[in-house]
Amino acid sequence: MSRLETTFQRLRRQGRKALIPYVTAGYPGVDITPALMHVLAEAGADIIELGVPFSDPSADGPTIQAASEHALRLGIGLPQVFDQVRRFRESDTKTPVVLMGYANPIERYDLLRQTGSFAEDAARAGVDGVLVVDYPPEVSGELATQLRRHDIDLILLLAPTSTERRIRQVTDRASGYVYCVSIKGVTGTKTLDMTQVRDTLARVRRHVRIPVGVGFGIRDACTAREVAQVADAVVIGSWLIESLADKPAAEALAVASDLIRDVRHQLDLDTPKPDPAFKPEYPKT
Repeated sequence: MSRLETTFQRLRRQGRKALIPYVTAGYPGVDITPALMHVLAEAGADIIELGVPFSDPSADGPTIQAASEHALRLGIGLPQVFDQVRRFRESDTKTPVVLMGYANPIERYDLLRQTGSFAEDAARAGVDGVLVVDYPPEVSGELATQLRRHDIDLILLLAPTSTERRIRQVTDRASGYVYCVSIKGVTGTKTLDMTQVRDTLARVRRHVRIPVGVGFGIRDACTAREVAQVADAVVIGSWLIESLADKPAAEALAVASDLIRDVRHQLDLDTPKPDPAFKPEYPKT
């Protein structure tokens, strides 16, 4: 059983929802990422999405674009991302890590080595899932096969505009969880329509049988809680990245910890409380 599947099963038993923070590898500093990942996990993150810097992140808003450009200037590419995941895995073998990025760096990585190198090296580093923003299901077959050989889940996107046909295509190919975009537009959008989120999830759940996470537009803990009431996972991205901007390492780690602890607290307010009157009966020996 994969780390992602184990995590979602544990949360389901506990009546809890997954908290998935997104951070850009190499932001806000070249060496901060493994420590930042540890801080996020200790603060209550269940899964970590690690953004692979790219020069043309078309689905991302200004905040994540700026973080990606900053990391690229520091020399962060896929080899450095894999190294950061390896360093994280030295002391955390339980928290799932999902790489989120674009097709170009993956294709270039294989082109400079050999077909399948990305999937193989991702597995060696300790990656559990891969989300390629600009790979729709109909062109992701080869990558899905390569990832499957190494027990890595392919995470696919759905949006409010997704047709029933697209939802069925994603259902056939996705594993781990499905990432449901909450809004039309790019990351960092400040308005989130919960009616639209509920309607989208209702359509998605008619077909999808794996967990569904929601991201884009979640900019405070109360909104995160509201989303968690209808989704299996909540993704926090631009809001977290903004909180790290222009901060030295120690301050960035503290701010990230506080933000994720606050969101975790809000999400857990809806966790069923054990009945204090319940007394389990054990068989007599």
